[in-house]
Amino acid sequence: MIALIGPTASGKSDLAIDFALKYGYEILSLDSLSIYKEIDIASAKPSQNELQKVKHYGVNEIFPNEKFDVMKFIEIYQKIKDKKIIIVGGTSFYLKAMLTGISQMPKISEEIKKEALKYNWEFLNKIDKEYASKIKPQDSYRVSKAIEIYLSTNTIPSLYFKQNPPKPIIENCDIYEIAVDRTVLRERIKLRTAKMFEMGLIDEVAYLESKYRNRTLPALKAIGIKEVLDYFNGVYNRDTLKEKIITNTARLAKRQQTFNKTQFENKISLPLEKLREKLLQK
Repeated sequence: MIALIGPTASGKSDLAIDFALKYGYEILSLDSLSIYKEIDIASAKPSQNELQKVKHYGVNEIFPNEKFDVMKFIEIYQKIKDKKIIIVGGTSFYLKAMLTGISQMPKISEEIKKEALKYNWEFLNKIDKEYASKIKPQDSYRVSKAIEIYLSTNTIPSLYFKQNPPKPIIENCDIYEIAVDRTVLRERIKLRTAKMFEMGLIDEVAYLESKYRNRTLPALKAIGIKEVLDYFNGVYNRDTLKEKIITNTARLAKRQQTFNKTQFENKISLPLEKLREKLLQK
């Protein structure tokens, strides 16, 4: 098993498909947007033709109004871990979580999930200052999860996680990173953004808004979607819209590069063409 990481628009998908076709691998995509059905253009997910050429997991798994977290990718991985898999990580956080491990979570009933929604960060801070200090007050998802643990086990989260240390999900995985200069990457982002508009990005977002009628969905807050929704509101004209998407995507890519640099020590990092030569042995 190998993993291929790199910032958005760095060329991961094309290289992964070429590798999979040459060596008989299948692809596990760790991407926070490609996992959604109906979000095809904004996610820059592989085309239908590419999806038919190589079996992909983690793509088109759920609808935009369904929630997911790293546990969804772990669930998918557990079903395919005996296959020849190349993991393609746009959202490298998920790969890191699977390598370092996840603590075993208690069973949480629907009643407790509803009960937890009655409490906020201030309550969590009152019962467990140590754990609350690691969470932003506006991070309602993590706050609710922490309170669910407390209500289910009568144990504060910080103590619960000490008693249930994380266990790695993936133990043996060679990691390859596409190293790319930020100036070059920005040009690649410009080209990809232009292609997204040509493919019908605005129509796709209009469809999503019309169908789900809920702009607070995490999927509709993604880069490329949120800017188009602002465009609908008259915040941007079309030219400004395109530049805004490019700028926000470049900022995301910078954060991804920083994360990959600091979180993965034992990796091989090469420019795209050199990495292609190495992996495909040309």
